[in-house]
Amino acid sequence: MRALSTLAAACLMAGPAMADTFEEVKVTAGKTLFEGECRRCHAVEPTDPSYGPPLENVLYRAAGSVEGYDYSIALEASGIVWTPAALRAWMEDNDGFMPGTKMRHVGIEDRTVQDFILAYLTSISTKDNKAIDQ
Repeated sequence: MRALSTLAAACLMAGPAMADTFEEVKVTAGKTLFEGECRRCHAVEPTDPSYGPPLENVLYRAAGSVEGYDYSIALEASGIVWTPAALRAWMEDNDGFMPGTKMRHVGIEDRTVQDFILAYLTSISTKDNKAIDQ
């Protein structure tokens, strides 16, 4: 993880051209971390099998809104929208953030790991859910 942080800092100091490289590094690292931490239960594509709902286009989507997934009553009725801050809070302590959820405790407390996973989730969120009246 320290090597990724060092690379990220070097990209930022190198100027605007390197900023794109930095984003690519974050997304790539985020995908790797997603595969290790999240993929065992969540698919990216809605057509892929998974225990949890797919996470493609999760940013700014209403919680409990993927059609056909059997959410907990707590999550379905929460009124939460998956903003970056809400996703970060969920990753850190989903049981504390949403008591009554069916999902096992995640416990990703490292903010850098959260940043990378959020960068990846952003990269697979191509639908503008902000435009949807939630």
